Amino acid sequence: MLYVARVRLREAGRAYDFDTGGLQLVPGDHCIVRTDRGEEYGVAVSETRVNPPGDPPEATMRVLRIATDEDSRKVELYREEEGQAFEVCRVKIAEHELPMKLVDAEKSFDGSRITFYFTAEGRVDFRELVKDLAKHFRTRIELRQIGVRDEAKMAGGMGPCGLACCCCTFLQRFEPVSIRMAREQRLSLNPTKISGLCGRLMCCLTYENEEYRKFHRTHRIEGETIDTPLGRGTVKGLSMVRESARVVMEDGRTVEVALTDVGKKPEIAEPIDEMPDTPEQPTAEVGAARQPAPPAEAPPGAERPKQQTADQPKDKKPGTKPSRRRPRRRRRKRKPGGGQGQ
Repeated sequence: MLYVARVRLREAGRAYDFDTGGLQLVPGDHCIVRTDRGEEYGVAVSETRVNPPGDPPEATMRVLRIATDEDSRKVELYREEEGQAFEVCRVKIAEHELPMKLVDAEKSFDGSRITFYFTAEGRVDFRELVKDLAKHFRTRIELRQIGVRDEAKMAGGMGPCGLACCCCTFLQRFEPVSIRMAREQRLSLNPTKISGLCGRLMCCLTYENEEYRKFHRTHRIEGETIDTPLGRGTVKGLSMVRESARVVMEDGRTVEVALTDVGKKPEIAEPIDEMPDTPEQPTAEVGAARQPAPPAEAPPGAERPKQQTADQPKDKKPGTKPSRRRPRRRRRKRKPGGGQGQ
């Protein structure tokens, strides 16, 4: 059975799983660990736990012992020496006129190596610089080129949200960030608003990107004309946080409608057509059936209207002549092969 604990070597560095060898650690314990670079001083960030089978700790690193007060004083002395080494290296860089920016200096726990971290636009030939530094410190010198994100992680700072940068608090590794994520989240493409202290796109764009992608994939109504309880309009934008749509109505006003109300037609009461009050025609009762009353008698001297029967044709319009269409003659069929002179 393997017991492991997560230990962080640097203040803003990545935490790794170390084999504790049965040593019980709690978050905040200082310990001495063995790595591929030698002995290092670290801080536990998790409790000792049983490692699941098939998941060995990274690079088979191991916790040697709990750090003592003497180890802590030794580390504090090294921190002061790292500040002095940083100033010496910066002067040497200016003397050699190298296009590089020094970021940090780190001394190993056993004092056998000093590592300098720097940033540069491209490749830098620092062989002469390494020789001068080795003569000055009389120890092993190592120069490592890092990116601008690692620089911000080491330097630290406050993000636009008002909290400490994610990279120097809890982020273990940098995930790729693209401008497409900002478009899917309907953010402003102004570089000053979506960039972090490092000058690159903010890491927090990746946190909710998948949720925004699912939301816009489900609600594909942007730019379409829809019905709402307030009338008919065109969707100009969606809000995943409020679960609403920004709709421009046909009369020009802009309203915000909940997505649950999208597609509902406005509830408008239809007017009821009232029939005019007309007097009923008198009817005469014949037995049990009701038949219309006979027409009123015309006054004396007036002409009586002609009555038409079913057999009598209807009167045509005045001024029209009767039709004189001839009957259609029936054409005689010719015999097959018929002709003159047979």
